[in-house]
Amino acid sequence: MSPLYFSKLPSPVGPLLLLGDGNSLTGLRMQKQKYAEDLPKSSLRDDALFKDAREQLTAYFARKLNSFDLQLKPEGTSFQKLVWKALLDIPFGATESYGALAKRIGHDQGARAVGLANGHNPIGIIIPCHRVIGADGSLTGYGGGIERKQWLLEHEGSYRRTERPTQIQLGL
Repeated sequence: MSPLYFSKLPSPVGPLLLLGDGNSLTGLRMQKQKYAEDLPKSSLRDDALFKDAREQLTAYFARKLNSFDLQLKPEGTSFQKLVWKALLDIPFGATESYGALAKRIGHDQGARAVGLANGHNPIGIIIPCHRVIGADGSLTGYGGGIERKQWLLEHEGSYRRTERPTQIQLGL
């Protein structure tokens, strides 16, 4: 079994944990993220292996990049991979409903299944599961928390809050 490498990166949505096999990015985890497994004790920290991902994420958060060019290798079922591949087609600054995404991949009645696959996306932000919203435009479900989803959509200019709270709380 090949080693798992990791790197940590501070970000406006809290610390990010990047995971990889030495060739591809296999994970991007946020603090207190649903469905995230514990990092194996045998994992090795190697920030140099994640140079491109770190630079691109930093540029994304600085609003200097709106699409990623990285070698990705998410692990999941064939249906999950189909959904995750379709997520990559949602452009920066745009959103799509779960139902519309289900129809686009040929599963007209599969909005719930798409939602489950979306929630198990192992490479959030880069595979933009935050861009999927409810049919009525509501922000529903996000493994990293609704506050982060809202922040990411506002950052991309695809969502505007109707009420302005005094401060966004990310629970970090």
